[in-house]
Amino acid sequence: MANKEILAKKQQVIDEVKQKVEEATTIVLFDYRGLTDNESKELRIKLREAGADYKVYKNTLMARAFDDLKIDVKDSLQGPSAFAYGTDAIAPIKVLTDFAKTHPALVLKVGIVDGEISDKDKLSKLSKLPSRDTLLTQLAGALIAIPKDLVISLDLYAKQKDDGSVVEEKKEEPKEEKTEEKEEQPKEEKVEETQEEKVEESKEEATEEATSENTESE
Repeated sequence: MANKEILAKKQQVIDEVKQKVEEATTIVLFDYRGLTDNESKELRIKLREAGADYKVYKNTLMARAFDDLKIDVKDSLQGPSAFAYGTDAIAPIKVLTDFAKTHPALVLKVGIVDGEISDKDKLSKLSKLPSRDTLLTQLAGALIAIPKDLVISLDLYAKQKDDGSVVEEKKEEPKEEKTEEKEEQPKEEKVEETQEEKVEESKEEATEEATSENTESE
């Protein structure tokens, strides 16, 4: 009877580990030896603030849970191991990495991010990325800045227009070239009129001379 109860409790822990692995976006196994009780509490608070948490299970039970899920992390289950988990892919890694900088006793072993195993080097690179909350904050700030800048620009334009400093460009209509038609008088007619006048003058002069001669002879 006692053995059945023990086995049932062990299976309950295995199922719990499997459920947390399946629900979490990121899992991190780390060595917590050397951390004091106060440091462990401080770490838990920081993880919870980032939407994550950690628990300590027996390595044998965690190994069975990972085997059932076909995840090979046996090499990392040597020595005491804590189990950190969270729905944010980056947050648990950042918290543990930052905490380890001031608490050398904490050592990251391996991580499982979006179903892929991540070694220490990869965890170190991921810890430098912004978390989901940070990205959402940056995105929200960018979205707010766009209409804000637009309102400022429109307000500035309106003020400049009221002051008369904004001159609206007017499109110039193409000017139609007016062609003045000049009436030219034919030169030939003028020349002919001049010649006729000269002939008439010559006739008049000849008549006058003949008349004067006749008068003198009488």
